[in-house]
Amino acid sequence: MELLNSTNENVEVFDLLKDSLTKEHLEEILSFLEMKPSELIRKKDTFFKENYGDKSYTEDEYLEIMLNNPRLIERPIVVKGKKAIIGRPIELIADFLKNK
Repeated sequence: MELLNSTNENVEVFDLLKDSLTKEHLEEILSFLEMKPSELIRKKDTFFKENYGDKSYTEDEYLEIMLNNPRLIERPIVVKGKKAIIGRPIELIADFLKNK
């Protein structure tokens, strides 16, 4: 967060764990990331393993799982214009924000 505040970029912070996430917004983020739902979900998370781990899911089912359990979404996600990245490691965020 400190890194985002130190840049001159217009950055909006969206807390996936506190703010409501609509299906449309999540689909938009996925398109900015150029990822499928199965690539954005945290499959190694204990909650995922305990509740969903032994089955195969469609991309739509992964999307619904993330909407119902936002803690399973990889984060932080940084969006700039119509592009986005998963901001780990943190150095990726600075590089992403520098590129126009």
